[in-house]
Amino acid sequence: MNHQLSRRGFVRNSALLAAACAAPGSRSAFAQLTQAGGAPSPIRLGLASYTFRNFTRTQLIAFMRQLNVTGLNAKDVKDHLPMDPAAETQAMADYAAANIGLHAAGAIYFPKDNDDDIRAKFDYCKRAGIRVIVAGDPAPATLPRIEKFAKEYDICIAIHNHGPEDKIFPSPLDVLKAVKDMDPRMGCCIDVGHCVRAGTDVVQAIHAAGPRLFNVHMKDLTSFTSKESQVAVGEGKMPIREIFHALIAIKYPGWVDLEYEVHADDPMPGVISSFAYMRGVLAGMGYNPRA
Repeated sequence: MNHQLSRRGFVRNSALLAAACAAPGSRSAFAQLTQAGGAPSPIRLGLASYTFRNFTRTQLIAFMRQLNVTGLNAKDVKDHLPMDPAAETQAMADYAAANIGLHAAGAIYFPKDNDDDIRAKFDYCKRAGIRVIVAGDPAPATLPRIEKFAKEYDICIAIHNHGPEDKIFPSPLDVLKAVKDMDPRMGCCIDVGHCVRAGTDVVQAIHAAGPRLFNVHMKDLTSFTSKESQVAVGEGKMPIREIFHALIAIKYPGWVDLEYEVHADDPMPGVISSFAYMRGVLAGMGYNPRA
């Protein structure tokens, strides 16, 4: 009964927040809705720009304003954060003008065990003031060289797990085994969807990662064995409240970035619903949710 009542409360809060987010003037509507009280949320909700991979930077910024989200995990897709220095500078100016902060970049791939190639990726993030690189499937043999640059640039490497299809890092636990004796700036990005598909308990993985957890990609699934079962957050089986509790317990300082990978040509309905649900969960936990 308590679980049912609690879930009804989350859904009610989510519906209100969804209305606030979707309505014109959503910033003021959201502010009014959350002024009622609650401690500041220790969970920071951000967006992985890959969610809007079929849309331009101008459209992405407009969507983020509507969502009242100001934290971006940017990827070199479309024109979101180009690798070219001049184009990157223009992108950064556009984000700054919209009060959007870039806290991570990726996934960035390191296919070459080569100083020049790796340095170029670190320079790219340094120019944007990004302190976390979400690294996609670096070969274990390349990790010592990447570690060298993580120390030099003081940028954290968050190795992304990609589920059972990933022959190197299917689970965050595989990442932790690879970096356990390395510099503390070497850690993981837990993609919760890929984590559960690898058969790993996501809550336990968060506790295991502890201070080596630098980024979280949030998504939801109706089946923990099917990549194709992704739905808006709150419509599947992902233990969102328990994930938030675990992140708070380890004093996670980073961002929880929504990565909504379905309906690429029309993601906004699912994105609105996902943020609404997550904010509703935080409100139900007694926090004043913030983007």
